[in-house]
Amino acid sequence: MTTTALGYREVLRDRRIAGLLLGDLLANIGTGMLLVAMPVQTLSLHGDVPKAIAIGVVEAAPFVLSTVLALAIGLGRVRLRPRTLLVADCVLRSATFAVLGVLAVSGRLTLPVLAAGLLFGATFRLAGSSSRRLLATSAAGEAGRFSVNGLLGLNTTFALYIAGPVLGGVLVATAGAGYALFVDAAGALILLACVPREAGDRDALRDEGTHESGWRILRRRPVAARLLVVEFFFNFLYMPVEVALPLYVSGTLHAGASGLGVLWGALGVGAFAGAALVSRLRNLPQRPLLVAIIGLWALCPIALAVTGDLTVALLVFALGGLVYAPFTPVAYSFLQSGLAPGEQQQVVTLWTTGATVAAPLGLALGGPLIELTGSTGGLVLSGVLTLLLLPIAARAVLGRVHEGNPTCASA
Repeated sequence: MTTTALGYREVLRDRRIAGLLLGDLLANIGTGMLLVAMPVQTLSLHGDVPKAIAIGVVEAAPFVLSTVLALAIGLGRVRLRPRTLLVADCVLRSATFAVLGVLAVSGRLTLPVLAAGLLFGATFRLAGSSSRRLLATSAAGEAGRFSVNGLLGLNTTFALYIAGPVLGGVLVATAGAGYALFVDAAGALILLACVPREAGDRDALRDEGTHESGWRILRRRPVAARLLVVEFFFNFLYMPVEVALPLYVSGTLHAGASGLGVLWGALGVGAFAGAALVSRLRNLPQRPLLVAIIGLWALCPIALAVTGDLTVALLVFALGGLVYAPFTPVAYSFLQSGLAPGEQQQVVTLWTTGATVAAPLGLALGGPLIELTGSTGGLVLSGVLTLLLLPIAARAVLGRVHEGNPTCASA
């Protein structure tokens, strides 16, 4: 992979990039609060529905329609400007989540309405997420791509796993889970205000020289295509952890919403440290690094399952965040380094979708799985299956290095 010429400071001197990253950070904090608030809200509404299955349904709902739209962009010939998609995501998300918040705080929210609201309100979620990355990396150019992906990783880890969950736990404990929906709606509005009016001369869609689907382009880069498959199963096998964690915290650790928030925060602290080190990893062999991350993360849920102490669990989750955080920015930089400007939107959207569509599928499996095996059993199974993925990942990513274009082959 080509060494990045621009560091974090140089990239942030561009006001468009700095503003977009700030909006992304604040929007993600609201989403991070929902990691704690929505399981708590769901447990207050589940009625006769088993707890694990209710949590799985609510957690999976935001991914369904957003996956359909993103696949239309990544696999088909639907082409919409990244800015248009991001604006649509902000507007729809803020309006829908505000309504859900009103229903929640007034005591009129039901489980079906919550699931339906999350389903509809997140229609542009994946396309909007890809658009943030496309707008930021296209403004930075090739020289700043690795740093921008690293900064987006820092945003995600700090907001989703540190500030968001901690603030969410406090808000749930002091006011109620429904108020987190208002915060997420406000975050979407802030992001809307930070969307640049123009992406600049290096906009990811200005080169319209190709009308190929994202999958057809990926097929010319076999290592990148195989890495997408590996990432799908990596994320798929992780998702039962999200279903098990609220039950593990309340059952095994005997802690409440604040304990869940602190545990997510510990993951975020470790992930923030790992993401901060991304720029120092750009000269390491990228493929072995990605495989090593998978193996090290697999040990995390297994270690969680064998401890009943909150302090030890916090340490384990922090270490898990540390090793996992570089995966996404390194993988995206690897992918984008071999793409022409006119190929960016469909491929990046397809990649984001393929990596993220594992979430609803994993959550759908996670509900019945945790109901059957219990929270600690589900954690162990998630870790063991991820370890079994390791030799497959090594063969898929490290094998046949000469394939693909020269950029990918040297990464």
